[in-house]
Amino acid sequence: MELDARALSLLKNLVERYIADGMPVGSRTLSRDLTLAGGKELSPATIRNVMSDLELAGLIASPHTSAGRVPTPRGYRVFVDTLLTVQPFSADTTHTLGSSLQNSDPQRLIASAANLLSELTNFAGVVATPKRSPVFAHIEFMRLGDKRVLLILVTPEGDVQNRILLLADDYSPAQLVEASNFLNHHCKGRSFEAAAVQLQAELSNLQRDMNALMHAAISASTQAASQDDGVVVSGERRLMDVADFSSSMGRLKEMFTVFEQRTVLMRLLGESQQAQGIHIYIGGESALVPVQDMSVITAPYSVNGRIVGTLGVVGPTRMAYERVIPIVDMTSRLLGQALSHSS
Repeated sequence: MELDARALSLLKNLVERYIADGMPVGSRTLSRDLTLAGGKELSPATIRNVMSDLELAGLIASPHTSAGRVPTPRGYRVFVDTLLTVQPFSADTTHTLGSSLQNSDPQRLIASAANLLSELTNFAGVVATPKRSPVFAHIEFMRLGDKRVLLILVTPEGDVQNRILLLADDYSPAQLVEASNFLNHHCKGRSFEAAAVQLQAELSNLQRDMNALMHAAISASTQAASQDDGVVVSGERRLMDVADFSSSMGRLKEMFTVFEQRTVLMRLLGESQQAQGIHIYIGGESALVPVQDMSVITAPYSVNGRIVGTLGVVGPTRMAYERVIPIVDMTSRLLGQALSHSS
């Protein structure tokens, strides 16, 4: 159904009023709002006719307990795609946000970004962590004590991972240097799986007491690489204070299931990483958002020009999109810059 300018204006005002108040919007309220905004005065009867057309188009609906109307997921979609005006941040605000993301540790930067998103919006902030490289650029061993060795693994991106190996035998510093030299020479740049195959092929050329050490190192490195695909969440309990969720125990359970299982968030964040820019997922419209009254706003972030992850805000469909969208957009840019400088 093609909507004219008057219908779009009424839809915009209805959505904005409902987001602000959380109450179904009637024709008299819209008539007053349009008049106060300097628009052409329309009678409540005319507005009711237009609202009937909007309801027929599936953009608004009438709750059973009220004569007013509320936006549907489809109505929210038209609003955010065609009617929303987003105000960019000022330079001072951008500087203030950037100062909150100052750290040389990538994991702390990611946690800070999730916390910043939550604090600025009063909703939940989520950040999908970058996938680490399945190969290593350098590997070292450091003796910690009897049968305990620290494995130091450096990825091609410069990310450093440490793992403590508990071994059946004790190794001298000279043996540890010999083992690291062998791995760096024969397996550098290979995947951990390929390195394991290479070690198997070289067994006859290795001293027996070195085999266990190097296989333990590859096993620990493989485990480290497999555990990195995750999502950092901050402030999910803030959503308990959102009336749209707290008014229904069933809705609260659905929402917290999303955070507990994480698979839904990972799938959603993974999809939004495939393209540039802001993505808005609206519950009831997107199959990726299983909760009817939940919306997720995401943006990918880049390190040295390459997209490595996604971040976003999880909140109610009745959120101030014009305020949350620039927060997500700017945080993604600032996190990417901070991670690029730390790498």
